[in-house]
Amino acid sequence: MAPISLPDPPLIDDAVGLREATDGDLPALVAAVRDPLIPRYTRVPSPYGEREAQEFLDEQRRRRERGIELSLLVVSAESDGLLGSVGARVDRENARAEIGYWVAREARGRGVASRAVALLGRWLFEELGLVRLQIHTETENLASHRVAERAGFTREGRLRSYELIEGRPIDVVMFAALPGDLAHAGVSGDTGP
Repeated sequence: MAPISLPDPPLIDDAVGLREATDGDLPALVAAVRDPLIPRYTRVPSPYGEREAQEFLDEQRRRRERGIELSLLVVSAESDGLLGSVGARVDRENARAEIGYWVAREARGRGVASRAVALLGRWLFEELGLVRLQIHTETENLASHRVAERAGFTREGRLRSYELIEGRPIDVVMFAALPGDLAHAGVSGDTGP
């Protein structure tokens, strides 16, 4: 499978930018994901230190080279400071991807996640020719539901015992977007991890 190229030019709007993580980002990354909400609602392990962060960066580079995943940091368009993370697991056979994200505690409520999801989603449709994007959120993670909707995704329904998080089956709410759904999305505030 062909590697996924990094967006060129980099994805940016007036508030956020998306870029590949570097080793210099490790301290900020570790500090951000120590927020208990992030491992609670994502696949980020806990505890999480520099070793786990370095392993994550190395694995993400391998997965991008294999053409199955793209993971980018969400940074301030003004200062390049870490705000969060957004990524996509790509299923080229079915021309779709699943988007995941988290936002550092101090950056929540400013539209960071919805902007990042919309930026990445538009790029995935245009550059990879995908026909569907999906977001799965835990049923009680209402802030993440709002992120998906503000990014232009439509709620499709509840999937029972769909994922395992820390060994426990969870229900998720499925959100999806099709080409054109994200044209003007992603600019209002959100609060979720």
